[in-house]
Amino acid sequence: MSDPREPGGPAAPLLVACALGIEQVALRSGRSTPGTLRVLRTGMGPRAAEAAVARALGPDGVPEAAVMASGFCAGLAPGMHPGDLVVAEETRDADGTTPCTGTGVLVAALSRAFPGRRVHTGPLTGSDHVVRGPERAALRSGGAIAVDMESAATLRTALCHGPRPVAAVRVVVDAPEHELVRIGTVRGGISAFIVLRAVLPAFHEWHRSSTLPRR
Repeated sequence: MSDPREPGGPAAPLLVACALGIEQVALRSGRSTPGTLRVLRTGMGPRAAEAAVARALGPDGVPEAAVMASGFCAGLAPGMHPGDLVVAEETRDADGTTPCTGTGVLVAALSRAFPGRRVHTGPLTGSDHVVRGPERAALRSGGAIAVDMESAATLRTALCHGPRPVAAVRVVVDAPEHELVRIGTVRGGISAFIVLRAVLPAFHEWHRSSTLPRR
């Protein structure tokens, strides 16, 4: 059988992990390439993400897949707006820091796909609960530009199952000046959903450009 890491071999699949049903709906409704993409709903929180990604990358899943963490996030920086994009340079949580692969490729692809919409880059921090108010300011003081509950756990777990490209792209659903109450009924949530539906071509561009390191 051809090694998917070798030139000319079949492409390793792309696993896009998200937590919520509404995120999965948005990602599945976007333009995709048949046979190369799997959208995994992990459930909320870091422990759920760890368990779901470990199963997906097991022998009965897609063990060679590149992994993208995606969905919504809370912006931490002043001036962020719902619908802005966040491309992580690294993910952080209490268990450590994970550098991301191909950040520049993602930023360029998303900037072409969303002309005029802001694409922020920097550290994406993890939390085991919804972060609001003063806690956001504390995370921002540590250098993070956005926070979510699953990205750090998703990427760390992916690399525990072997070397592979990993990245995280999130859509800001609320920000310091635009705190969200309910995602389905607030303009910010609708704006973020529309953006999330359109990110897949950029993900595929990243996937094509990434090379898997040899074990």
